[in-house]
Amino acid sequence: MEAGFDAIILGGGAAGLFCAALAGQRGRRVLVLERAGAVGKKILISGGGRCNFTNIGAGPANYLSANPHFAKSALSRYTPRDFLELVEKHGITWHEKTLGQLFCDGSAKQIVDMLLDECAREPGTVDIRCNQDVTDVAHDGETFTVTTQDGTFVAPRLVIATGGPSIPKMGASDFAYRLARQFGLKVVEPRPALVPLTLGGEDLLFRELSGVATEVDATAGKTTFREAALMTHRGLSGPAILQVSSYWKPGEAVTLDFLPHAAPDWLIEEKRARPSATFRAVLRDHLPDRLADVLADRLGVTGDLGNVPDKALRAAQQKLAGWSFHPNGTEGFAKAEVTVGGIDTRELSSKTMEARKVPSLFAIGEAVDVTGWLGGYNFQWAWASAHAAAQAL
Repeated sequence: MEAGFDAIILGGGAAGLFCAALAGQRGRRVLVLERAGAVGKKILISGGGRCNFTNIGAGPANYLSANPHFAKSALSRYTPRDFLELVEKHGITWHEKTLGQLFCDGSAKQIVDMLLDECAREPGTVDIRCNQDVTDVAHDGETFTVTTQDGTFVAPRLVIATGGPSIPKMGASDFAYRLARQFGLKVVEPRPALVPLTLGGEDLLFRELSGVATEVDATAGKTTFREAALMTHRGLSGPAILQVSSYWKPGEAVTLDFLPHAAPDWLIEEKRARPSATFRAVLRDHLPDRLADVLADRLGVTGDLGNVPDKALRAAQQKLAGWSFHPNGTEGFAKAEVTVGGIDTRELSSKTMEARKVPSLFAIGEAVDVTGWLGGYNFQWAWASAHAAAQAL
């Protein structure tokens, strides 16, 4: 049995490593137990290998949770600017893409190396052990005892930072939820988020457009995102679709505006300006050719615009601005970037991430029912929630 630790952190991902580093720098002796053969595996594949490490505009409105106010405290006390200062302190150059997304100029490995460097900073000690399969966690009211195949570890504080079940090929699982339930904490039913949607029935015809992408307004429920949508052989993907997938519920429609920049009566104006142009040709001026052809066929508007009644053109405009798809599902946790749901925030302190029912038990990162939009928001939640917990370890 190994003792002498102030805290044990389960999970060596973004939240776990950052929490360990910050607690270590406060003089704590921290043990990180990681199931995989190396830490930070999801960091390494993020952002196409360049790690979209935060979003400069991240705020509470960019997150989903059964309690939308929960994230406010942690996010306000550790901001994107705070993390950016750390990145720059380590000499990591970065660039901003669209919509406030910040990426490394080099590789995501720079972020992992930075976190490991921070873990190595004095005065604390952070002991990181990989290939640790946790077989039992016990609590006697004062100390937590964690058993792996390599032995038993004891500490007065325990942090759950094992993430959610998205991307199981990276070692993700529902371990955090099982452990939470073991300690009597409620879990909001998890479901895949930031995930491609699958189509069937009438929508199957769009499979022939696999690989075609275009900017759209995508809407699910009352939430709309303007980004690219990508047609796939299974359905719909691309940033706009991944974003609305977090809000989509089975049985509901997803609506696409294929011409989000178009003026209200743009087709009527085209008719006045180019009466001899065909509807298909006009659509090709605004959309990828293959997509324009399929939409023209589906709408059934033929001949020169000058010969098409205004009423028919307005109906076509309306359809193009609100084309409804009825997804029959998602591509599941295997393709989901994150998870909606998780450990119920009502069970946790928003200031410290500590469990109300079980003092000295903490939960951070994706394990908690706080899910960010696509674009660096989930990393910012990892940093902010880790920071909140670290101040209490």
